[in-house]
Amino acid sequence: MNDFVLGHLPFWIVNYTLALVAWACIGRFLMSAFLPPDSPNYIWRGFRVLTDWAVRAARALVPSYVTPVFLPLVAFCWLMALRWAAGLFMLGAGLAPRLAPPPGG
Repeated sequence: MNDFVLGHLPFWIVNYTLALVAWACIGRFLMSAFLPPDSPNYIWRGFRVLTDWAVRAARALVPSYVTPVFLPLVAFCWLMALRWAAGLFMLGAGLAPRLAPPPGG
């Protein structure tokens, strides 16, 4: 069991970091319905600190007619796509755990 966690540590770090930021984008979008952008609420500030880089990247990747209020949703979609692509890449490179042992192993 130790090999399952430590043997695939880069996969777990990338996967969970991207998932954390992606779901924080959803939290940021939902909280933006209740709080102003300059709110001193510590949870809101935490979401902003955690997701600002992803929202800025989404702004650069999407057309300008997407309003800023929807950028966290766009960032969520891009982060999930990046998570999926990174997972497939790591699986192909042998860095991700498998459900069954590799053939001949």
